[in-house]
Amino acid sequence: MKRILTAIAGVLALAALALLSPAYAQSKGKIYYMVPTLLDEFQTESVSALTKFLADVGYEVVTLNADNKTDLQQSQMNDTIVLKPAAIVLAAVDFNALQPSIEKARATGIPVMQFDRQITATMSDFTSVAGTVEIGYVAAEEIQRLLKEKNGDVKGKVLQVLGDPADPYTLDIQKGFEEKMKEFAGVQIISLPAMAWEASNAGTIVSDQLVANPDIDLIFVHAAHLAVAAVASLEAKGKKPGEVLLVSSNGAPVGLDLIRKGWEQVEVEQPLYAQAAAIAMFADKVVNKQEIKPGTYTVLGLESTVTIETWGPNIKIPGAAITKDNIDEPRFWGNLKAPTDKIMPVE
Repeated sequence: MKRILTAIAGVLALAALALLSPAYAQSKGKIYYMVPTLLDEFQTESVSALTKFLADVGYEVVTLNADNKTDLQQSQMNDTIVLKPAAIVLAAVDFNALQPSIEKARATGIPVMQFDRQITATMSDFTSVAGTVEIGYVAAEEIQRLLKEKNGDVKGKVLQVLGDPADPYTLDIQKGFEEKMKEFAGVQIISLPAMAWEASNAGTIVSDQLVANPDIDLIFVHAAHLAVAAVASLEAKGKKPGEVLLVSSNGAPVGLDLIRKGWEQVEVEQPLYAQAAAIAMFADKVVNKQEIKPGTYTVLGLESTVTIETWGPNIKIPGAAITKDNIDEPRFWGNLKAPTDKIMPVE
């Protein structure tokens, strides 16, 4: 009898531990993350961040990689709908092509959250994106500071290298940047697009413009991988680190590496970790079909704004400037060290 009681006590103890374990915390169900590709560090780190943060609030994440193929992502959406998960997080390969899949999922009662890639043509249950116009604002403020430090005033010649002009991401950054720079008549901005976001195109632009405009003070590129090509062109022209100032946006590891090497002065981060954390913060509201109220929310220390748009609740999260003074802070995704702070659901 004593052995039986001891065995029962052991089972009860194990059950109690199970209730407190992370596995039990995942009992709210599975959330499927439709990642567009795993070919770049932003996407691979988004998988790690969403997996960690959604586990904090009790969900298991299953990731499906579309390999940048629209038809594959459509098929993955259809297969996932049959499984009836708690929710779907979508980063669409093609915004328009995925609209019917979104509508089909929601019609069957499966909520759909958009991550990083805003879809405005149809309703979603929640969207978490970077404030891309605001990234342009931050870049402008940093560029004003750098030009003043170099030239004694906010004046000089700036080469702005955009990404593909069909991408709203780069157009929004340009809009914010030029809006904040227009009051400075002494600043000449030359803007050219790197078609298809090709680094080689950016390198050619920088090389050609250094010949046409040898007095360029600063180069502003809209992605860190374009900054790598810009540096290669600067080196080919015999320039030294810091001789021509360099600012980039998106916060990728290669951008942080260029800051550490002295080639780049500022990287304006796209706040990947905060975007993922916001998905987790509002997951319970979305899954339980509860109202999401507009207003200001703090996401990993960043004041972010929820608005109710025609496509549903939308949170916009600002970027932050990375310099040599704060580059090692783990909040920046380019360091590939997701914050360890536990995410809490919005009440």
